[in-house]
Amino acid sequence: MDAVTVLAAVIVATSVEAYLKLFPGVKEFWEVGMVEGGSAGLLVALLAGFIFALIYISGRLNLYSPARLGGFLNEQRRTFQACFASGLLLTGAIYLLHESVIPRGLVLITIALVLVSLSVRRVVYRIFLYRRFERGVGTRNVLIIGTGPEAHALRHHVDHIRHLGYTFKGFIEFPGSSSRFTNDTGDVVGDLDTMFQHARKHFVDEIFFTTPHERCLVQEVLEKARAYGINLRVVPEMYDGLAWNSPIEYIGQFPTIPLHCGYVPELALMLKRVVDVVFSALALAVLSPVMLAIAIAIKLDSHGPVFYASERIGKKGVVFRCMKFRTMVRDAEMRQAEIMHMNERQGVLFKISNDPRITPLGRFLRKYSLDELPQFFNVLKGDMSIVGPRPPLACEVREYKLSHLRRLDVTPGITGLWQVQGRQDPSFDSYISLDVTYIENWSVWLDIKIILRTVVVVFAGTGT
Repeated sequence: MDAVTVLAAVIVATSVEAYLKLFPGVKEFWEVGMVEGGSAGLLVALLAGFIFALIYISGRLNLYSPARLGGFLNEQRRTFQACFASGLLLTGAIYLLHESVIPRGLVLITIALVLVSLSVRRVVYRIFLYRRFERGVGTRNVLIIGTGPEAHALRHHVDHIRHLGYTFKGFIEFPGSSSRFTNDTGDVVGDLDTMFQHARKHFVDEIFFTTPHERCLVQEVLEKARAYGINLRVVPEMYDGLAWNSPIEYIGQFPTIPLHCGYVPELALMLKRVVDVVFSALALAVLSPVMLAIAIAIKLDSHGPVFYASERIGKKGVVFRCMKFRTMVRDAEMRQAEIMHMNERQGVLFKISNDPRITPLGRFLRKYSLDELPQFFNVLKGDMSIVGPRPPLACEVREYKLSHLRRLDVTPGITGLWQVQGRQDPSFDSYISLDVTYIENWSVWLDIKIILRTVVVVFAGTGT
């Protein structure tokens, strides 16, 4: 994002007519220096060096750490430091190269525009982030180890300062600890032995250690947190050795030491979201005549609504309404109990190849997966992605084991590895295994391969 901002600032700085009039040397630079002097390559090299320096210095100043962990003014101060330091390196390089043809005004205005652009971008992003947190979107679920005053003070802190981006999921009772706080509200969800089971059940992202204890016990919890991919933080008290070389990060007013922070490919996830939005918008625009024709055909084929909205379970157990074209008779759900004995799937899945509830048109739509086209609206909304595990029904999730909940760690998708590789496999274990394989080996390239294979599967008409 910073590189894009720099390039945008350069374009603005060199294209605004008022800027050219203010600094006549710029016009001479473009008309003479760039053409006759051949300074284009040098300018590109200097610009690339400036971008690299800005990104590197910003990283060293922790400007790419989560916005919720730092204050607004502190972030703006560090942005100024990064731009100022990068600008000094740029001007120093120009001076050492004796490139007098490059106007100093162009350099200064570009640096100023970069500073303003980055500051504004970070303000806008922070406001957008805070509004999402207020709605409970994108927050990180936390468990707090301990039931003492410090634990309750931290819980009060994350509950009332919503822009921190945390959602409290319960206390973990510490062995041998006494607390004047009772569990009348049911906030204590378990102890150290069952902590990671509750962490999986509540889709916990971080655990806070607020009660001092022996180093060996904290080390044991740390190793399990690494295995489960959960971040672990401690409120600094003792823990000698475990927190060496670890920075102190403030959760509001509480200093914490991150002992383990899982890797999150933020840039790749951002690219995935951009692809989702662009791809689904184009798909809806191109396929709108087809969708209109399908809607008319459904109304002519059988009584009932055009669309079927099913409550599905999304990322971290969030319930959303998944849209599809209706392919069954109107009372299909009430008749399901009558045909349960015909189920061809194993485990919690339910599927019948010749389901008597499916309409004639619905059978054709399912064969070529045309009934799933309205799910592009779910993708635009952010409830789904183009590629990901299929969103399960609530009745299916209630039958899940703790290990099965792993597939709810990510945003569900219209298509996925199971759809292109094990669609006809009735095994529930295979269904879960393929979804977990996708999650653990996810990459943008894997998504592209699945999309390409989905096109082949759709045209082959293997849907049921």
